[in-house]
Amino acid sequence: MPELNSTSSDRQKLKELIINADRNQANAFLDSLAVQSSYMEVIHVILEPVLLEIGNMWVKEELSLAQGYVSGKIAEDVFEKTIQAGEFKKERANSKGAVVMGNIEDDYHELGKRMVITFLRAAGWDVYDLGTDVMAEEFVARAIELNAPIIGVSAMMYSTANNVRKVRDEIDAKGLRGKILLATGGAVFNLRPELVHEVGADGTAKSAINSPQLFDRLLGKIK
Repeated sequence: MPELNSTSSDRQKLKELIINADRNQANAFLDSLAVQSSYMEVIHVILEPVLLEIGNMWVKEELSLAQGYVSGKIAEDVFEKTIQAGEFKKERANSKGAVVMGNIEDDYHELGKRMVITFLRAAGWDVYDLGTDVMAEEFVARAIELNAPIIGVSAMMYSTANNVRKVRDEIDAKGLRGKILLATGGAVFNLRPELVHEVGADGTAKSAINSPQLFDRLLGKIK
């Protein structure tokens, strides 16, 4: 399959379409690029880098709620087309196990989490989405109930990222350190990588497309 012949101008065009909240034109543009290679290639080369920029703009409060909403819808549109094109393939019988995902307490920004969930499911994980504003106790209780070896916690802002520490404390309080590992992510962790260690997480992925590799690596560390 040919690689996408992409330039920074393509990413800039998509970014402008998102900022203008032009969902239809953004989809048409991404469709035209997918013809050159595949939707997976478009996600990797164009969509992911642009959404990372959009996430950083959100953290800096340079983006409106409407723009953030449209960016999420565009991502969902592309993922649906990727599924329809048969580019996400996995056998449920070969599931890698359960994963618990959610936005941490006081965090309501679902775009990044949705993308991670899509890639994890495509890679063979059974992902249980707890939604937004999830308390630490619920994350751990659900992980125990489902026998999930990994909890994935999303936080967009610095103020909510600090709440991830509560999940670490709850895991430790239950005597489950090393048995349930904690993955975290969100724009703020890309801006401030040291936060991953500060909140007690076991790892992070820079982008959603890298999340399956992170979860595979964490699974290998389970005691």
